[in-house]
Amino acid sequence: MVLIFLRSLIFNILFYIVFLFWSLMALPTFAMPRSAMLKVASWWAKSNIILMRIICGIKVEFRGTEKIPKGALIVASKHQSMWETISLLRFFEAPFFVVKRELKFIPIFGLFIIKTDMVAIDRAKGGRALLAVLRRAEEEVRRGRQFVVFPEGTRTAPGAPPQYKAGIGMVYADCGVPCLPVALNSGLFWPRRTFMRYPGTLVVEFLDPIPPGLKREEFLARVEAAIEDATNRIVTAAQAEQKELFGGIPKG
Repeated sequence: MVLIFLRSLIFNILFYIVFLFWSLMALPTFAMPRSAMLKVASWWAKSNIILMRIICGIKVEFRGTEKIPKGALIVASKHQSMWETISLLRFFEAPFFVVKRELKFIPIFGLFIIKTDMVAIDRAKGGRALLAVLRRAEEEVRRGRQFVVFPEGTRTAPGAPPQYKAGIGMVYADCGVPCLPVALNSGLFWPRRTFMRYPGTLVVEFLDPIPPGLKREEFLARVEAAIEDATNRIVTAAQAEQKELFGGIPKG
C-alpha cells in the first residue's frame, strides 16, 4: 500500500504538470475552430492514460468503439470518477457536457469551457435553470452535436445504488436521436474524494445504441438497465482481478 501511495503522489503531481503543458499548447486554438481545441484535449486525455499505465499500473481498455454512431447523439455514461470527463470527449466529433457555471471562472480551464461551447448551469437557480439548460442541450443536439450526460447527475462509488434522473428522458424524447449507453469501472482505479490511484484494468464499454422513438418511461428503464448490467459485470471482473493480483485493495 505504501508503494501505491507513492505512485499516486507522483502521478498527481505529473497530472497537473501535464495539464499545464497542454493548457499552454491549447492557447493558439482560441483563434481556431472548436475542433482544434478538442483535438488538444484528446491529446491531453491520451497522455494521462500513458501516465496511468507507467506510474500507477492502470491499463485502460475501450470496448465497443465500433458501436458509436456518427452525427447527433446522446451519450449516457456511468459516472464514477473525474477520469471519464477527460477521456470520453475524444471519441466524438462535437461533444458537449452540462457543467457547473463556476467552472467557467477557473483560469485557463474556464476558457476551454467557453470556447468548446459547453452548456453551463447555475444550480443556485433551481428547477427553472435546469429546464433552461435542458432546452439549450436539445438545441445543441439538433445542430448535430453529441450530448455527453451522466444520468445520475453526480459521481457514484462502484456498487452504490443507482439514482437516475429524469432529465435525460426529456432530451431524448424531444430530440429524436439515438442514445449510446456507456458502462465503466473507473471508480475502482480513480476513486472520488481521494488522490489514490489503484492498479488494474480500467474498462470503458460502449453499448448497443438505443434507437429514437421510445416512450420516455421505456427509454429511462432501458438505458438504466443497460448501463447498470454492464457496469456490474465489468466492476465484478475488475474486483476479481485485483483480489487475485493484490489480495484485494480497499477503495475510498
